[in-house]
Amino acid sequence: QYFLLVWDTRFSDIELREEEGIPTEEFLESCYAIVPVLDKLGPTVFAPVKMDFVGNIKKINQKFITNKEEFDTLQKIVLHEVNTGVAQVRNSATEALLWLKRGLKFLKGFLTEVKNGEKNIQTAL
Repeated sequence: QYFLLVWDTRFSDIELREEEGIPTEEFLESCYAIVPVLDKLGPTVFAPVKMDFVGNIKKINQKFITNKEEFDTLQKIVLHEVNTGVAQVRNSATEALLWLKRGLKFLKGFLTEVKNGEKNIQTAL
């Protein structure tokens, strides 16, 4: 089954800020855009991945909305959490970002397998 992937905010469209890094809001928008794609790939098979994605996106967003100006880049969030000693605390935005990165890498690998012709979902996973 083929489907067209279209979303407004792509990771490739995010402009990195010279010294400051990745803009938080644009990054989160790109992440949220992936969620419906997971439903298209397989609502049952990808349900755990989707839950993990959404949970981690929400954790980062919760930190971001506490001070949008201070936390306007992902790097500022991580540095703040490192400096305040909460980066390694369970459910921190830093931990969520780590798991979100791993999830994105997994999804990229899966989609690469599918793009290269793998038809068996289990094999591609």
